[in-house]
Amino acid sequence: MEPLEPLLLVASFSHAEDPKCRQSGDAENPQLVKEGDIMLGGLFSFHTNWKERPDSYMQKPQPLQCTSLNFREFQLAQALLFTIKEINNSSDLLPGISLGYKIYDTCGSIARSVRVALALVNGNENVASPSNACLRPAHVQAIMGETSSSPSTAIATSIGPFHIPLISHFSTCACLSDKSKYPSFLRTIPSDYYQSRALAHLVKHFGWTWVGAVRSNEDYGNNGMAIFTETAVQLGICLEYSVSFFRTDPSDKIQNIIDIIKASTSTVIVTFLSHMDLDILLHEFSNHNLTGYQWVGTEAWIFDSQTAAGDKNHILDGAIGLSIPKAHVSGLKEFMLDVKPLNSTNNNLFTEFWEALFSCKFTQSQSEEIQRKCTGHEDLTGVENSFTDMSLMPIFNNVYKGVYAVAHALHNILSCNKTCDSNVQLDPFMHIQKANFKTKEGEEVYFNKNGDPSAKYEIINWQPGENGQVQFVTVGLYDASLPVDKQMNLQNRSLIWTQNSLQVPVSVCSEKCPPGTRKVLQKGKPVCCYDCVRCAEGEMSNNTDSITCVRCPLESWSNERRDACVTKEAEFLSYEEIMGILLTTASLFGTCLTAAVAFIFFRYRKTPLVRANNSELSFLLLFSLTLCFLCSLTFIGRPSEWSCMLRHTAFGITFVLCISCVLGKTIVVLMAFKATLPGSNVMKLFGPTQQRLSVLGFTLIQVIICILWLTISPPFPSKNFREFKDKIILECALGSAVGFWSVLGYIGLLAMLCFVFAFLARKLPDNFNEAKFITFSMLIFCAVWITFIPAYVSSPGKFSVAVEIFAILASSFGLLICIFVPKCYIMLLKPERNTKKNMMGKATSKSF
Repeated sequence: MEPLEPLLLVASFSHAEDPKCRQSGDAENPQLVKEGDIMLGGLFSFHTNWKERPDSYMQKPQPLQCTSLNFREFQLAQALLFTIKEINNSSDLLPGISLGYKIYDTCGSIARSVRVALALVNGNENVASPSNACLRPAHVQAIMGETSSSPSTAIATSIGPFHIPLISHFSTCACLSDKSKYPSFLRTIPSDYYQSRALAHLVKHFGWTWVGAVRSNEDYGNNGMAIFTETAVQLGICLEYSVSFFRTDPSDKIQNIIDIIKASTSTVIVTFLSHMDLDILLHEFSNHNLTGYQWVGTEAWIFDSQTAAGDKNHILDGAIGLSIPKAHVSGLKEFMLDVKPLNSTNNNLFTEFWEALFSCKFTQSQSEEIQRKCTGHEDLTGVENSFTDMSLMPIFNNVYKGVYAVAHALHNILSCNKTCDSNVQLDPFMHIQKANFKTKEGEEVYFNKNGDPSAKYEIINWQPGENGQVQFVTVGLYDASLPVDKQMNLQNRSLIWTQNSLQVPVSVCSEKCPPGTRKVLQKGKPVCCYDCVRCAEGEMSNNTDSITCVRCPLESWSNERRDACVTKEAEFLSYEEIMGILLTTASLFGTCLTAAVAFIFFRYRKTPLVRANNSELSFLLLFSLTLCFLCSLTFIGRPSEWSCMLRHTAFGITFVLCISCVLGKTIVVLMAFKATLPGSNVMKLFGPTQQRLSVLGFTLIQVIICILWLTISPPFPSKNFREFKDKIILECALGSAVGFWSVLGYIGLLAMLCFVFAFLARKLPDNFNEAKFITFSMLIFCAVWITFIPAYVSSPGKFSVAVEIFAILASSFGLLICIFVPKCYIMLLKPERNTKKNMMGKATSKSF
């Protein structure tokens, strides 16, 4: 750790009445300085590291000994000098006022950054000053820097109470937008709040939901990754691991990171790393030959040619990320490459810089290898190194805009005409924040309420170029000022991915769940790790990675793939299907057979056999049987409101008419036997008129029951979704169950009466006793309808209708065959038995 040597203006109050203001600690001297009417400060890390030294605490700590020269920071300093020179030469901006500067080397140390920032504010006087010197204005009116976020947060915290503006060109941490903590901080580069969100949307765009994350263990990396993680969670992206390190960490910690990455299953690494930290990581990756990962980077390194040049093993090939938009500052390149004026400063910093720049030595010790001697007049023509590389022009432009923002604020404060009071006390912070101007290149510069510029990024892809050099190809744009759905615009051009592949890498914990399935999280794992479970029957999902399956509407059912709901098949007993055809054929056959029997009876109506069996009731029974056969047809076909009411009422009435006729015939048989007894007058009580009235009365009762049923709660067509999951059963709902069972019950009651009467008359002494056949017919009738009830209840869908039709046809055929076929047999095949004598037999019987 570097010892922190406080540099403060403290008021030392002695017993004397004249207190003195004295600086504590050693004076800090700037590396570059030029006097002017108004002074600006600059903080650049010309060195990126320092030598560790043991402190014994027995003597005063020595100043830092900086190491690792950084050409990039020299370029940034050159951009600052160029801008100040351009402003001083301008006749429109700050006329008559010259800007000076003091630029310090922070050596990559946060503690030193704070120390030299306070030196810029307080000055370097190390002598006692009057007390009123503690109240004098700041030595500089604004400070340009730092490059990294962590030093900027420390500096902004220290000088914030003095309202000395700190304008950074590359500190992107979103934390610096908090004006309650950093009231005087501004920057010319967008906040990482926007970059982090844009990076998450970029990762989501390519379908990467399972990624690793590596960050610098400082404000830039930690805050940037925190926002990225928050946005990633909202977008359904999971981090398999998130590790941090700093370039000064011990090797075992870096090795642990390597082990974590090797053990991971994700192929995409999202980074929030400074270029210095990335250089260390790349070196370790190369040592372990760790290739094949898709890198996603930030503006800190994604367009850095020095990082690309140092990637000898092509670890970062195909990297994609965000960078600040390309820019051009006319004249800056020529000024930057004219390094001869730098040597005129004649100090140790530029001696080191010059020797490193031209690979020479001004003086050589005996222990060093012989190198070319520096003359101080070397020419940069033909020299290729990071100093001559202009790829960081967008960052140079940020420095350029920051200095101009200060100049415009000072110009507005002073309201210069021809002369100005150079001793006026300035407070430029508020004016800088309100600055709104255009650069000479036409770029508009302004700050929002948080001191941030508008967020615009280019999407950069590393693609192989000639001679193996990396080309930074712009493949899209991101503009946070646009609506959310239009912020990211990827151009239609080929992208190169890791290992020069043209195929987008896949980085998911689990493959996408296709339509027809849903995601089920794996226990103990992140939400991106899941199993795909097929939707249940009756459910569907038509989206990829659906978290739920949607229940299909009642009239729909899921298809075989479970990715759509299809209309359920409507099932009813139709005339087109085999079962419907067979039942229709049976119904028509029964009708025709009944008609044939009626024709036979009509032809032989004057024969004893027909006359003896009450021809009027026989013809009425044949008519009712015809209706019974035909009413079964109303049960076939798509149910409708009229067909539902007709099928049950027609069935009930026709069967009651049929049974009433049979019951009348049975009573006639009984009455005829009673009439043969001496003195009996029974037949007069049940003559033809009474027979007609009984049939009419029995039938009228059923008609009344049906009318009440149709009036109160009639049958109606309904859709049954309960029987089958994938079918709709079109059926006739009973409406009133009481009405339905009343109709059946009444038919059953008449059938039982008929059966009892016929059973009692089965042994009457007739040679041809019709009661026997009525008994058989009623036995068949009752057996059919008793077995109908459980069969009807247990039969699903259209089969229940088929069972009911079968019961109607079976009972009708039973009546027709048992009652009429024996008579037809005699009339057609045994005419010799169709005589009155044969009808009477041995018994004395009266014709009926």
